[in-house]
Amino acid sequence: MRVFLIVFHVLFCTTSLAQVAKLPTQWTKAAMAATVPFPEYPRPQLERREWMCLNGKWDYIGGRQVASALNPVKPIDFSGKVAQILVPYCPESVLSGIQRDQEMNMWYRRTFEIPAAWKGRQVIVNFEAVDHDATVFVNGERAGTHAGGYSSFHFNITKFLKAGVNTIVVAAHDLNDGRTPAGKNGPRGDYTFTSGIWQSVWLEPVSESYIRGVKLLPDVANGRLEVVVDAGGDMSKGAGVGVGAGKLAGGAAVKVMVLDGGKEVVSTAGDAGMKLYVPIKDAKLWAPDHPFLYDLKITLRDDKGKVVDEAGSYFGMRDIKLGNVNGVVRPLLNNQFVMQVGLLDQGYWPDGILTAPTEEALKYDIAFTKKAGFNLIRKHMKTEPKRFYYWADKMGLLVWQDMPAIWYQDEDTARTRSNFRRELTEMISELYNAPSIVTWVPFNENWGAFDVKEITAWVKALDPSRLVNGNSGFNNNPEYQKAAGDPGNGDFVDTHIYVGPYGASVPDDKRAASLGEFGGVGLFVRGHMWPVENNAYAYEATKEQLTDRYILLMDEVEQLMRYKGLSVAIYTQTTDVEHEVNGMMTYDRAVEKMDTKKVKEVNEAVIQAGHTLK
Repeated sequence: MRVFLIVFHVLFCTTSLAQVAKLPTQWTKAAMAATVPFPEYPRPQLERREWMCLNGKWDYIGGRQVASALNPVKPIDFSGKVAQILVPYCPESVLSGIQRDQEMNMWYRRTFEIPAAWKGRQVIVNFEAVDHDATVFVNGERAGTHAGGYSSFHFNITKFLKAGVNTIVVAAHDLNDGRTPAGKNGPRGDYTFTSGIWQSVWLEPVSESYIRGVKLLPDVANGRLEVVVDAGGDMSKGAGVGVGAGKLAGGAAVKVMVLDGGKEVVSTAGDAGMKLYVPIKDAKLWAPDHPFLYDLKITLRDDKGKVVDEAGSYFGMRDIKLGNVNGVVRPLLNNQFVMQVGLLDQGYWPDGILTAPTEEALKYDIAFTKKAGFNLIRKHMKTEPKRFYYWADKMGLLVWQDMPAIWYQDEDTARTRSNFRRELTEMISELYNAPSIVTWVPFNENWGAFDVKEITAWVKALDPSRLVNGNSGFNNNPEYQKAAGDPGNGDFVDTHIYVGPYGASVPDDKRAASLGEFGGVGLFVRGHMWPVENNAYAYEATKEQLTDRYILLMDEVEQLMRYKGLSVAIYTQTTDVEHEVNGMMTYDRAVEKMDTKKVKEVNEAVIQAGHTLK
């Protein structure tokens, strides 16, 4: 009887507790009340007009004691009492309505009906992110599987559908054991975990042959945009093929139209799968101080000339590379040195954990970063929904994108290292089109690091259009492993100095110098802290003192930029995160902990001083 009561409590008796936020944000109430959270189309760079959002309440059964959700052959029985979970919030979060840790086995179920207007068309179900192993069933039939907590995937479910009400079941399995890419979301991280569905789910109708993806490469030097449109049909509808799989439709032709403010600028036509070059005369360049974006309309026609698919996208014309400025190697944006002054941005939320509570909240941190005079975000140990990068593109912020770390790289190496390489490739592929992303960061502070020199070179070969920082903060290392150290290649010599900034790396003859993390000075703000023992690298007693400390640090950064060749300085961090109280804002985003106007003034002064280095 005691065992039964424990299991019953774990499965069903947490609803009332789950509705009490430890630290609510201004968006918590709206998120909890939302019938359809995140109703915005999730994929701005391949957007269709017709779609159905599946975010909202799903039936849920989860826990270590329930049936294994790792690659099951059939769905679990939902006939008994089940909980309700609010998708896309993870079950560990208060917003989900569950708020339980380490479920490991997570089963989701909901119903839907296909609109009459979709009759005769193929239906795709899209998942933006499920951590870590997902199996999808439609009307009891296994539609496909996917592994990877930070990558999107889709399945063609047409052959499993029926008239009227359809049922979709998702089995998600996540050990959080550090043997797959997890970043801080793992056993050696120190924040609340995220598991299961944590980004949007949606349906969309397509033709037998449709636009599966698009790759966009701005070529500023030659005044053109390189476009490759991946089009065709899935090899086996509903068999679990991933994005980009399948054969190109014979004779499929695409037209790419560039628009500026809704007005056509130029268009180019050619075959799907081939490189198309779209001339962009007198291009308006993208940069943080002028983040101009062109719109893109992509049309797919069959061999008879009939339009079978259309999608919208966008792009920014910008170039990032290394160059020589007064004998110093520095990163050049559109052939000019721009001092990169950024924030370490971990993207955690007290109510949604790795998922922002609303679209407005997702934009909020980007808008604050911009308001405070920064021109860079280092997205640390996680990826974000595609709409995050859309807002960074639109508002004008450079992004350094970390790869979430594995933690046990020397155990079961055939599996753990293969997982890392595969998911790193997927991350680069998925985020390739974002003009805001200028640097990839495969490893941080030696966490889970292996073959660093080879992987740095490999990432550079995968995407030669961007810079690569192979092992940010190579001077720091966990005690439990041997340091991989400075790989000696890539585009940056990068150290982390707390509090710093003195002691930062200097450039060599091939690489620029970056201070990948520094600062981390804390301020306690009563009523706005996570209910644990809080800490920081150093402390100030008041907002005024913390502001003055930051100004002094940035004055020192300017000295390093002018006289020691420093090109990037990234302050820790955007917000407090759980026990850490060294953010520019409190964890609930309710209090700006420094005088933002003064922060903006000194940031802009340092960036402007960089422009004088000719």
